Amino acid sequence: MALDWESGELAAGLACYRSQEYFQAHEHWETVWLRSVKPEKIFLQALIHVTAAFHHLRQGNASGASSQLGRALNKLGPYPAEYGGVQVEAVRQSLAAWIESLAAGEASPQLPVPPI
Repeated sequence: MALDWESGELAAGLACYRSQEYFQAHEHWETVWLRSVKPEKIFLQALIHVTAAFHHLRQGNASGASSQLGRALNKLGPYPAEYGGVQVEAVRQSLAAWIESLAAGEASPQLPVPPI
């Protein structure tokens, strides 16, 4: 299954993600995830964890955000630097920076969201 970020649910979710509408992005991507197979399924699940993390952060739940970011980072570990049209290494680096900032007690780090 190819990941099409130009149309359909992935594109709609990407637009929501980039507009910081994380819950809506999660919903769009989940519809694709439900009918996916490995390795795309795990990859999309990692991105869904990212959306959940930023939704938690918006709700003031830094612990939940950190947990979701860790899950995303773990799931992205086996993927190459670029996969499915996403610069995975840049996402991994961003997730690690967020996790580190949250672990240092910054409830809302002034970092850019991971580049999806």
